[in-house]
Amino acid sequence: MFQELSRSQIESVLQHRIFGHIGCHTNGLTYVVPICYAYDQGYIFGRTAEGLKLEMMRENPEVCFQVEHVETMVKWESVVCWGVFKELSNTEDRLEAIRVLQGRVAAKIENDDLLQSSYWPFAVSDSDKEGILFCIELKQLTGRCSVCKSEMSPLRGRFPDIRENYVEFL
Repeated sequence: MFQELSRSQIESVLQHRIFGHIGCHTNGLTYVVPICYAYDQGYIFGRTAEGLKLEMMRENPEVCFQVEHVETMVKWESVVCWGVFKELSNTEDRLEAIRVLQGRVAAKIENDDLLQSSYWPFAVSDSDKEGILFCIELKQLTGRCSVCKSEMSPLRGRFPDIRENYVEFL
């Protein structure tokens, strides 16, 4: 069974994850790729480089964004959002994106070497660093989660060591 997530639950999923998937579509081609992101007040912030994803989002800025939190096959939450891609080119917007990304993503990266790698090359003051910063202004959001109770499980009583996975999950 599944249950719709409330707006606050959707916001919580977006706020607490740092990996999601962007889906973009143009000229009959759909492209879905994973990204590292930060969510703040209705916006997804990210950093990218030149490539197919960026070309497609420039041509058709209407995108889909998906994120999930999966503990087991029966304990999960998933959020799907639709929004509009915007490349951030002015210094003020870039600094805001860097601030949000540093606060959300860098704080969760456990490896100091990664923070100093070419993948994460900037600090809050680096408004001119290479890399394309962008945001997605979210227009529509939806989410679901699994709702599985042990009484509903066909395995009830046969595998007591996994029954704990069949509890209500919100």
